[in-house]
Amino acid sequence: MRVAIVHDWLVTNAGAEKVLKALLEIYTDADIFSLVDFLDERDREVVLGKRAVKTSFIQKLPFAKKHFRNYLFFFPKAIESFDLSSYDLIISSSWAVAKGVKKHKNQRHISYCYTPIRYAWDLYDEYTKELKQPKKLFVQTTLKYIRKWDIATLDRVDCFIADSRFVQERIKRTYNRDSVVIYPPVETQSFTFEPNKEDFYLTASRLVPYKKTKLIVEAFNEMSDKKLVVIGSGEEYEAIKKISKENIAVLGFCEDAVLVEYMQKAKAFVYAAVEDFGIVPIEAMACGTPVIALDGGATAETVQDALNGVHFKNQTKEDIINAVCKFESLEFDLANISKNAQFYATQRFKDEIKEFINSFEV
Repeated sequence: MRVAIVHDWLVTNAGAEKVLKALLEIYTDADIFSLVDFLDERDREVVLGKRAVKTSFIQKLPFAKKHFRNYLFFFPKAIESFDLSSYDLIISSSWAVAKGVKKHKNQRHISYCYTPIRYAWDLYDEYTKELKQPKKLFVQTTLKYIRKWDIATLDRVDCFIADSRFVQERIKRTYNRDSVVIYPPVETQSFTFEPNKEDFYLTASRLVPYKKTKLIVEAFNEMSDKKLVVIGSGEEYEAIKKISKENIAVLGFCEDAVLVEYMQKAKAFVYAAVEDFGIVPIEAMACGTPVIALDGGATAETVQDALNGVHFKNQTKEDIINAVCKFESLEFDLANISKNAQFYATQRFKDEIKEFINSFEV
């Protein structure tokens, strides 16, 4: 069976790339297709090994390495330009346009969907409201075109796999299609249990607005007796560092080994983003570290209040402060938190994917 794996774009090693890595370990002879491939050598070795990637014409457009997203209008044509006619099975790893690849009737296309393209659907208003004319008109026109194309290409997907129940509901609402849920792989074996905790809280993520790390820092600014460690880099790094009071240490980017050590020693991990899944909180729990997280998105599924962490309802300073106070009033079975996090291990993902795909006749 010839297998093609289609990934939206390759620019960093994030959650979707961990899924891609696991898929490539299942289908070792699969060919990889992506709109662009700008992985650095370190990430390339981790995700792809020595594998080559077949890219689209966007790879060679001017300034594509830093600004390929500016060619969004051309993404549908680019993804449709891949000739996949010789493959038996197509697996799209899709949060944007990968699910729209062309296929013929004798092929099977299974789409592992992280979300319907968010800035064309759920985040359309948020994405366009601050734009100035004439850019706003161009972006709105482009996103309306993307939405129309997104719906028109639904019949190219034989089955959707959602990466959480949260995304499953979004697929149903946006596409009116059913899906099965297979949670992404988490390398839990790299995040080993540590029962001895120290007196600090931890948050770690890309420092971008939707992750709400700045909000967490603002909350801890009002809890001067509680220490917070912030790990991550991104566009909000300088702003976060500037507002952080003495009880907050902003470390920036850290190597994996350093991140693991902080995760193991933290008394709790704090996370305020609305996530489609959210791998980092699972990694923290694998260390036996409870998670204080939003009761929304997929962390509403992966964090059980008073069992492996604490929920807060709204993305506000007050809710985070109250959740921290609630956390400190509870006791947790740290070993059990780590044990239960193993459910999300990479091998579980591989087994479920293989079982599901083998159930289809190709």
